[in-house]
Amino acid sequence: MPARRILSIWFPRLGAERLMRRRGICGPFAVVAERGQRQVLVSLSPGAEAAGLCCGQPLREAQALCPDLVTAPQHPAAEAAFLRALARWADRFSPLVASEGVAGLMLDITGCAHLFGGEAALAESVIAEAATLGLSARSAIADTPGAAWALARFSAGAGAAHRSGDAIEQEARATRARAAKRPARHQAPPPAQSVMIAPPGQVHGALAPLPVAALRLPEGMAGDLARLGLRRIGDLAGQPRAALGRRFGPVLMRRLDQALGQVPEPLSPTGATAPLAVRLSLPEPIGHLDDLRAGAARLLARLCATLHARGIGARALRLEAFRADGGVSVLDLRLARPMRDAGAMLALLAMRLERIEAGFGIDMLRLDAPETEAMRPEQLGGPESTARDGLADLVTRLGARIGLEAITRSHPAESRIPGKTALTLAAAWSAPAAAPWPVAEVSRPLLLWPPEPVTPRADGRPCAAFRWRGRDHAVAEAQGPERIAPEWWLDDPEWRTGLRDYWQVLTTRGERLWLYQAHGAALSGGWFCHGRFA
Repeated sequence: MPARRILSIWFPRLGAERLMRRRGICGPFAVVAERGQRQVLVSLSPGAEAAGLCCGQPLREAQALCPDLVTAPQHPAAEAAFLRALARWADRFSPLVASEGVAGLMLDITGCAHLFGGEAALAESVIAEAATLGLSARSAIADTPGAAWALARFSAGAGAAHRSGDAIEQEARATRARAAKRPARHQAPPPAQSVMIAPPGQVHGALAPLPVAALRLPEGMAGDLARLGLRRIGDLAGQPRAALGRRFGPVLMRRLDQALGQVPEPLSPTGATAPLAVRLSLPEPIGHLDDLRAGAARLLARLCATLHARGIGARALRLEAFRADGGVSVLDLRLARPMRDAGAMLALLAMRLERIEAGFGIDMLRLDAPETEAMRPEQLGGPESTARDGLADLVTRLGARIGLEAITRSHPAESRIPGKTALTLAAAWSAPAAAPWPVAEVSRPLLLWPPEPVTPRADGRPCAAFRWRGRDHAVAEAQGPERIAPEWWLDDPEWRTGLRDYWQVLTTRGERLWLYQAHGAALSGGWFCHGRFA
């Protein structure tokens, strides 16, 4: 059986080159995103890099260095859709293609390289075909996905897109210094395309000179390692594993083992299903709410026809409004049930159309159903289905304002532990309880709170008098005890007190309280008040 071989493809200028292909831009160009209160560059064209700009640089500083810089706002949803299209393009090289991050693909080429004349010829073919699409690409081949990812991004000539904030700032200063010394401002930068191949079984040697950030570590961990003098992957390989695990947690060791092939890392191939999206190009920009509603109605009619043909319903909708100034307004709507009724979906979507910023006008609308669910045939018009659909539509309307996750329903649970007799589930993703609620053998308090200490009288029995919440209480009636044992198969911190004997206590003030005595250790035992009856 041949050894596993992985091809990683990285598109370092994906965001910028996607828009350059559409708009025909040739000069310095950059994609801008908001980071807190600042606008920073997140993707650059070759001309912008030649002008001394770098990713992570503030927009105002970039415009001062390059006054003729053309910018556009980042559209993450469109970039993700473009990457999915590239995944379908890459399946000509391997049947197993997975998306990696926001600008990368991962291909399992085990047993495929000989069809293209070898691994080197295959990697060069990928880069050449990407160049015909107007995309810069870097590729690497190794035994593991982690090693291929690291070689594609952090080998000689890799950009600063995946470095820490301090590294980006240092690179920005160095790049600006080099740009100041250049006689020609828009001189073309070195080509970003390159091929890196780690021979089979030689992952250690290929990864040793790379920085530790190539291990796909969390933000800030690479800087912490550098302060200890561990700047290269080879520096980590010779360190005691136990000490590194205690200091930096299991993430570091897992990423290192995945890159070296000591821990398996499977690939999740991208599905080949066509996207459920429709588009409407407008002859003149629109901005009125009635025009948006009419455009959404036309898009929903076409989308629902496709949903009917496939026997599925939409669980989420995404409406994208492309403005004349190049900006995009995105409106997301999650549905409490799968739907394909255009009228009902329009009523729900119209509630949020006012959130779209029209700006100087909208010249194109795009409607997508990113989440779908199969719909079984059922008889229409029944009272049960009408009530169920009406409740789901009400949940959707409320969720459009406060979020679907904020609307919950309770289901009965088989447990005698106070506070665990009901399960709290999201109403949009759960069905109503089919069976009636079980009748409790003994009454339970209406209100529960975290156990509060109770000071009984000297003989240790609170059935005569006790002190709670800074007040003395006299007992008129007491019922009990009811012994409740903890669930021994669960480690619940609230039940480490062991067995509990519960009492229903009626005070002379008319309060019916729920007290219990914990039979635990000396530090966790004693009397507590857990709730109040109606």
